[in-house]
Amino acid sequence: MPEGHTIHRLARDLSELRGSVVRASSPQGRFAEGAAQVDGAVLERIEPFGKHLFLVLDVGSTVHVHLGMRGKWLRYDDPTLAPLSQVRLRVANDRVAWDLIAPSRCELLDDQGVERVTSGLGPDPLRPGAGASRAIARLAGDARPIGAALLDQSVLAGVGNVFRNEALHAIGVHPTRPSRDLTTDELTRLWSVLQTMMSRAVDDGRIITVEAPDRLALPEAESRKVYKQAHCRDCGAPVVVTTVGGRTAYHCPVEQAG
Repeated sequence: MPEGHTIHRLARDLSELRGSVVRASSPQGRFAEGAAQVDGAVLERIEPFGKHLFLVLDVGSTVHVHLGMRGKWLRYDDPTLAPLSQVRLRVANDRVAWDLIAPSRCELLDDQGVERVTSGLGPDPLRPGAGASRAIARLAGDARPIGAALLDQSVLAGVGNVFRNEALHAIGVHPTRPSRDLTTDELTRLWSVLQTMMSRAVDDGRIITVEAPDRLALPEAESRKVYKQAHCRDCGAPVVVTTVGGRTAYHCPVEQAG
């Protein structure tokens, strides 16, 4: 499933439609009624929040998209090009078309519907104004392993399995340590590391936690320090693979002993 950096990157890219009167259709037919209401509206802004994307229209409604495990957006320079039959939603202006395929959710919401979705989400490290204090308070009050708490979108929004493994490695914390046992300093550093890692991933277009002269040239299999690695890329110790919070967890037994 795409992590939060992917959604924020998409919002940045989709902003080329902002301010345009958009043409909307649902070639697949599953969003035909919603697309008809979007068609001819002005796309005022695109709001990413965790793993959710909101396309805010001037007609008082918002398209809410969650990509889930299989969803993706495809961009076409030629908006007259015929869409694929499986496209759930096409939004286009005179210059470009964006096609949404296989999302887990694509729905039209009013302001109250948007509030219902966002009120259930924790702070997003990539959103402006997402203060550390609220995130730290949620983590400090959670009895679950920190590795499980980080995957709960009601605790922090946008953090997925790659970021939780790499961020915990960066601060030297074992993924099964109870979240509430972390010190305030550790939680503050964790929030800061997540903000930095995720912001960098938005710019890079992928998650790279290894430092190298040409980071973007690193093969995907070599771009993380512990996630899906045989050995820790800092100290060389064999990476331990377990299950935490229902997902595969990776940690260094030397650098994450506590």
